[in-house]
Amino acid sequence: MATNRETPEVNAGSMADIAFLLLIFFLVTTTLDTDEGLDRLLPKKEIEPRTIDVNERNVLRVNLNSTNMLLVEDAVLDLKTLRKVAFDFLDNGGALPGESKYCDYCKGKRDDSSSDNPIDAIIALHHNRETTYGFYIAVQNELVGAYNDLRNREAQRLFKQSYVAMTEAYYDEKTPLIQKEKLKKRLKRIQKMYPQKIVEPEVFSNKKFDDEAQ
Repeated sequence: MATNRETPEVNAGSMADIAFLLLIFFLVTTTLDTDEGLDRLLPKKEIEPRTIDVNERNVLRVNLNSTNMLLVEDAVLDLKTLRKVAFDFLDNGGALPGESKYCDYCKGKRDDSSSDNPIDAIIALHHNRETTYGFYIAVQNELVGAYNDLRNREAQRLFKQSYVAMTEAYYDEKTPLIQKEKLKKRLKRIQKMYPQKIVEPEVFSNKKFDDEAQ
């Protein structure tokens, strides 16, 4: 008997479809590393710039020069002490008892030359175009850390739980919706007590600071 030695053909008509499905699968399931950065909600563009009348005592001016030196209120400052300086400024509570701006929960020095209360306190961060990104992020971290320290303090006092822990629980998918609503109200209360106001005016070169640093 004759033996059929022909090799059976493989139907490759659907290989392209299979490859496409595999490509989609890997695109959906693969995670990519993201660059470090800052979580900021940018304001909407305004047609006409607004002029805001702010008492100078309620503004803490932080400057970064081209050689990564830090200047706070015309004084060179070490990065390690920036958080403490920002903390004291925000928690100063300089308004007098009986005044509308008096802060009854502030525990600062009540210095009449510093901020009236945390709600009016603003940190103005100026940086040079040649300031390195790493140093800029480090400064931002210290400023945000000052807010978090104050929020943690008040959260512990009012709710016996840190602000950071409440935030993590709020964004945890396993947290029940009822608990999330409760956490949301607590977080908003703490944020209202210490609102984060870090503003960044236009990038400029602080010539006096640059000259002194060289």
